[in-house]
Amino acid sequence: METTEAVKALSALAQEGRLAVFRLLVRAGREGMAAGDLARKLDVAANTLSAQLTILSTAGLVVSRREGRSIIYTASYDEMDALIVFLMANCCQGRSEICVPVAAAASWSPKDYEGALT
Repeated sequence: METTEAVKALSALAQEGRLAVFRLLVRAGREGMAAGDLARKLDVAANTLSAQLTILSTAGLVVSRREGRSIIYTASYDEMDALIVFLMANCCQGRSEICVPVAAAASWSPKDYEGALT
């Protein structure tokens, strides 16, 4: 990932509503969620959600697909992984123990995240 792509992704996530959308899609997994379900779960208006999804999509963090009459949105795990790797590159001056909490979080179950990411 290049610096400009990282800035675009971080800018897209730097708003409470968009961050909530992205986190919900990450939790939804590769199956994703229909736009209507996202709006109901987050209690946001359809036009607000649409704007948030457009920004996240433009940043490459969200992808969509049509299933029948629904549009299903999914977090782009490849882009998320690239952003995390970009942020962690050259981390800790070779002291990997500093990054242990990040590595441990990768193996957490959904229950482990309750309260940790509020």
